[in-house]
Amino acid sequence: MIKKAFEEKLKDFVKELQKYIATNDGQWSIKGFVDVCQNIYTISNDTKIVSKILEIHLFPKIVEFAQANDYEVVLAEHQNYYPDVSLVKNDDKNIKFALDFKTTYRKPDNPKMCNGFTLGSHGKYFTDRRSNKNIQFPYNEYQGHFCLGIIYDRNPNARIEETKRYPLEELKNIASVIHNFQFFATEKWKIASDKGGSGNTANIGSINNIEDILNGKGMFSKLGEEWFDDYWMNYNQITIATHDGTKKIRSLKEFVEYRKGDTSLIVPQRSKE
Repeated sequence: MIKKAFEEKLKDFVKELQKYIATNDGQWSIKGFVDVCQNIYTISNDTKIVSKILEIHLFPKIVEFAQANDYEVVLAEHQNYYPDVSLVKNDDKNIKFALDFKTTYRKPDNPKMCNGFTLGSHGKYFTDRRSNKNIQFPYNEYQGHFCLGIIYDRNPNARIEETKRYPLEELKNIASVIHNFQFFATEKWKIASDKGGSGNTANIGSINNIEDILNGKGMFSKLGEEWFDDYWMNYNQITIATHDGTKKIRSLKEFVEYRKGDTSLIVPQRSKE
């Protein structure tokens, strides 16, 4: 099966990334930006900044992976387009895989949990699988939708509130803002929760138990991808009668009960150990 073979190769690939982005003691090898005068400007541990630099740092390796497996790398044409990268088979353009970069940090008060992340929109391109709105290729043209993820620790001793400048010879004295990386590669439905991922935007949320993320044990992992699609295509759209009046379905348990499925297959989110 094409998707299974791709997933196995992707999981083998992420095993190599630790040594690519980290020093021997697990520190991020990126310290900042260098100008033509050989000054280093440090970066903060702001999640958006870290995420973007990690994506840039890893991109040459993504290209190597694609070339080794006879895929073309197609970048999202616009910043808000899904996915980050489309991998299109060179000898069969009908074979496409979506690959999104996902980064998050461990919670310092509970290192078995992470801050979580979004898994893409459940809006127009998700509900209308032939739509070109905010997506590189229509959703149903992809054989699979994968996340390449990084979980890390923030360095409490490197909380740089503002950019500082160092001469190049002080490179080794600059603290890395993040360290202790774990990589994972999985289909996004396998690590999805039943809640939205951010504010008022139509984003799918992830689970945040690290062990479950690494093992692909999201809330839909036993139900299957069809249930994931059905739930998120209808999220907040179905109204049911209650003894108090009506309410919208906003949980997987309610949705499975509404569809008359077996709720024993729902994998509960683990919030504490």
